[in-house]
Amino acid sequence: MPLVEIRNLTKRFRKGDEIITPVLDLDLDIEKGDLLALMGKSGTGKSTLLNLIAGIDQPDAGSIAVAGTTITGLSRGKLADWRAAHLGYIFQTHNLVPVLTAYENIELPLLLLPMSNSDRRKRVNFALEVVGLSDRAQHYPRQLSGGQEQRVGIARAIVTHPTLVVADEPTGNLDEETSRQIQTLLQELNRQLGITLIIVTHDVDVASIAKRQLRLEHGRAIGPSQSPSAAFSGL
Repeated sequence: MPLVEIRNLTKRFRKGDEIITPVLDLDLDIEKGDLLALMGKSGTGKSTLLNLIAGIDQPDAGSIAVAGTTITGLSRGKLADWRAAHLGYIFQTHNLVPVLTAYENIELPLLLLPMSNSDRRKRVNFALEVVGLSDRAQHYPRQLSGGQEQRVGIARAIVTHPTLVVADEPTGNLDEETSRQIQTLLQELNRQLGITLIIVTHDVDVASIAKRQLRLEHGRAIGPSQSPSAAFSGL
């Protein structure tokens, strides 16, 4: 059974007198250990789909099941509990708390889970080691480079050992060299730790690290197994 099962998914928004449908009757399976890149022009539904999978938004029709749990049927409270235990989110703008150290930012998601101080410490130290920031644990965001801030954001996303990690343009604010470093890190997390990862990106280079690339167009999936170059042809 796929880790993520999406069936007949539809999401609509009202913009003035116009109804916009960024996701329309979408079916999609994502296997455990997959690294999937969601691509397409701005407004084609990439981030909308990501937020639906993450349980941040709710569809107008259809269903999403993650590891056997139909998240589209959960109450707001149960959905928040599910996200805390099963989802890691990597943001484009890092979203770090400026008055907290790197260690404390990474620890934040663990405070929502029943866990001893010792176990939290082990989890945070492991996450810091994985992203190569053990020597920056007590640094504040203002003392870190953009790439280091994003590494802290990645560590925060994986520290709970989530079922699924989603990333929305994770290299969008980084220079070319730092972007390549983050791409390599994400690929290593998938290969070495088996983390299932969904990345929204418009960058062909970022998409090239994925095992699969899926282009969205008019709310629908086009070419679920295309190469990045093919998926971007004609855009």
